[in-house]
Amino acid sequence: MASPRKVAVVTGAGSGIGRATAHALLAAGYAVVLAGRRAEALELTARESGAPGERLLAVVADVTDPAAVRNLFARTHATFGRLDLLFNNAGVGAPAVPLEDLPLAEWRRVVDTILTGAFLCTQEAFRLMKDQQPRGGRIINNGSISAHVPRPHSAPYTAAKHAITGLTKSTALDGRRYDIACGQIDIGNAETPMAARMKDGVPQADGSIAVEPSFEVRHVADAVLYMAGLPLDANVLTMTVMATKMPYVGRG
Repeated sequence: MASPRKVAVVTGAGSGIGRATAHALLAAGYAVVLAGRRAEALELTARESGAPGERLLAVVADVTDPAAVRNLFARTHATFGRLDLLFNNAGVGAPAVPLEDLPLAEWRRVVDTILTGAFLCTQEAFRLMKDQQPRGGRIINNGSISAHVPRPHSAPYTAAKHAITGLTKSTALDGRRYDIACGQIDIGNAETPMAARMKDGVPQADGSIAVEPSFEVRHVADAVLYMAGLPLDANVLTMTVMATKMPYVGRG
């Protein structure tokens, strides 16, 4: 079924940044495909949005599974006829243990979800965007301040998010010939379940524990919406949205 609306796929749409961004896109008039591993979480995102059902599609999908990713984008195309925006947001963390004690399975779980999942989704988005009319679209990757200034005991998450920057730049370059733009948003201390521990104190580089400021997740959604709203001949390659007083700039 073809749709005159702009169509977005949001991975990790069942909570946090993904849920807030899906709500913002729906409020702006997009048709949105909600992707995530938990059906009940996707249903809650859809219900809380208040958007009409004809602009919503929830697809249970594990982005580390190539078959599930292919199904996600096939259903997107079958339902809405095109794809204008992919927000690669799905991510997980690993236990904060010393690097030498981290199980290999935890490393693979984080890297497969954040990096390989984004790559698989980007491949499928390319296949749709390059052949549709009008041609092209936009891909926005969820990066992290941690990619540039890591926290103690965060090797898998930091490495995967650092690699996302390489994926963003390669995607932006390879997408030019197809009118596909790609940018990245690096987020620091947005108030999500993953960042809830900031209010209780988190380890610092000097071994101390400190409470860190955070900010409302809706500001991330607004930033993504701004990036998504640009014409395809303009692109935000990287954007940082962070709590103003978090220990990132300077010595903390």
